[in-house]
Amino acid sequence: MTVKIAILKETQPDERRVAMIPAVAQRIAKLGANLVLEQGAGSAATYTDDAYTKAEVTQEPDIGKLVADADIVLSVQPPSVETVKQMKPGALLVSFIYAQTQPDLVKALRDGKITTFAMELIPRISRAQAMDALSSQAALAGYYAPLLGSVHMQKILPMMTTAVGSLRAARVLVMGLGVAGLQALATARRLGAVCEGYDVRPETKEEAESVGAKFVDTGIDARGAGGYARELTADEKAKVRATLSQHIAQADLIITTAAVPGRKAPRLIDAEQLAAMKEGSVVVDMGAPNGGNCEGTKAGETIKVGPVVMVGPTNLPSSLAAQASELYAKNIYNLLEQVLHDGVLKPDFTDEVITGTTLTHDGKITNAAIQTVIEGTPAEKA
Repeated sequence: MTVKIAILKETQPDERRVAMIPAVAQRIAKLGANLVLEQGAGSAATYTDDAYTKAEVTQEPDIGKLVADADIVLSVQPPSVETVKQMKPGALLVSFIYAQTQPDLVKALRDGKITTFAMELIPRISRAQAMDALSSQAALAGYYAPLLGSVHMQKILPMMTTAVGSLRAARVLVMGLGVAGLQALATARRLGAVCEGYDVRPETKEEAESVGAKFVDTGIDARGAGGYARELTADEKAKVRATLSQHIAQADLIITTAAVPGRKAPRLIDAEQLAAMKEGSVVVDMGAPNGGNCEGTKAGETIKVGPVVMVGPTNLPSSLAAQASELYAKNIYNLLEQVLHDGVLKPDFTDEVITGTTLTHDGKITNAAIQTVIEGTPAEKA
């Protein structure tokens, strides 16, 4: 037996990634699958239709025909409601969903009896690391952020000695030391900047130092559940602000990375702190898609806020579409390996990874938090 896997072409204007690349498609085929690509889906990420043909992936220009009989549908961004309505009941969708902001899509998935694996819901446990698409994409976004910031600076990152004297290394401050923040620190350090890292979780101190950065210690411990930081109290915020303001004012480039999927980005830098920064300094606000970590950030725009050039990127992984697609495709492969055996799709809903990742199944919203948002009642387990 074989299952049909459909690979969608992304439609959002700033999205160049594709959910499956030719090399990984060949590996998935060995699990007992026949893969069909929406024509041209990989071209923006440098993967041509010919490359898919060589990998024995066929192409279909009509999205309706593509998904109508597909057992599994793959995408990066959430598909449209119209696309979901063309899927057959019982099919499996694998993509980012961000359900809190997509109520109509979630209802369509529920009503269409689609089983949905939402990639942002992959549990953050060691056994699921190879499936963790949030982390794989954040690693590339973090790498790219200081490069993006550097092109807006009017000074170089490393120290340089010239015939007429030496140029001092730029000071880079990274706020939020998750996967993206640590990659940003590592990249800035490799480029020769003097680097500092800050996070409300004190255990990140050693991680920051491991990539050659100094840790900004405010004396506040804000470790929360699920690998994310908890909300600070008013007194804690005041103490943190007083310490951070000094480091913010000294920085030539700041990269902010604080974000929790589906929630408003926490405010890390206010207007008063921005006004105290040096003329021509740059902030890359990676929280821009969810409202911004900085006061005044505009998603998708580069603007001047007082003395600061404020960059508000909305999809940094898409800027590295070829390798971002490669990592995402491998995340999907590792997930499908758990549910696809000899051409038969058999999700084990007693497995904590599968249960944690499942958003909808058999006409129900199975994630308790999302069901409360959409329907206002607790969810039943799949």
